[in-house]
Amino acid sequence: MLVSATEMLKKAVEGHYAVGQFNINNLEWTKAILLTAQENNSPVILGVSEGAGKYMTGYKTVSAMVNAMIEELNITVPVALHLDHGSYAGCYKCVKAGFSSIMFDGSHFPIEENVEKTTELVHVAHNLGLSIEAEVGSIGGEEDGVVGAGEIADPAECKRIAELGVDFLAAGIGNIHGKYPENWKGLDFDALAKIKELVGDLPLVLHGGTGIPEDMIKKAISLGVAKINVNTECQLYFQEATRKYIEEGKDLQGKGFDPRKLLAPGFEGIKTIVKEKMELFGSVGKA
Repeated sequence: MLVSATEMLKKAVEGHYAVGQFNINNLEWTKAILLTAQENNSPVILGVSEGAGKYMTGYKTVSAMVNAMIEELNITVPVALHLDHGSYAGCYKCVKAGFSSIMFDGSHFPIEENVEKTTELVHVAHNLGLSIEAEVGSIGGEEDGVVGAGEIADPAECKRIAELGVDFLAAGIGNIHGKYPENWKGLDFDALAKIKELVGDLPLVLHGGTGIPEDMIKKAISLGVAKINVNTECQLYFQEATRKYIEEGKDLQGKGFDPRKLLAPGFEGIKTIVKEKMELFGSVGKA
């Protein structure tokens, strides 16, 4: 059974760890992440971008698949199904489709419009028992068509959005989607500390979790980050394992071309990196 992410992130703040949001792209991704969460007794958030939702034929398909998989695999750890970087219209579609959590990314709007739309969606989500994430200061890079310049969030604007009743807040602190460039300056911990001071115990979200050094991850958690998003790293592990399988000619041996065999190494690759991240974030054993 799906749950909102509110309670699991409140516990994360109190316990000084973070829950991973791992984006799903198909059945293999979803199955690998759910099984890894169960095996490690960790709460987990399944992230769905609007592009991935469209690829999987729509949010209703995604919701039905996740719910059925939780039942068939006997998943008992808390699982939230969350819209990632959702548009205003996308949020309503996911509410109707049965998601347990949504993110409204109004960071590209003027602050007044971000406040107005977030206020409305907070009311809608909470009336249905769903959790809602908002964003201030765009996340750099590109993910599934969502492009951000990487602005550092204004702490005062973060406080204003937090006061609307959102359940967790994504604040740009120099983090980016995709691979980090060699000249990346790192996370702005001064900005994070100021934001934390103004929003109190509200769980903060670190997007672009792929490639951030472990010491920065741990420091971010110590400053109130309770949700960390990982997508690119799962894609890279899947790609590398699949490439190795094909380059070794295993797809040409026997029935190695069977999709269930062809995709198996990538599936195991995702399980490996998700477990590593759960251990790093400190969520193992916290379900």
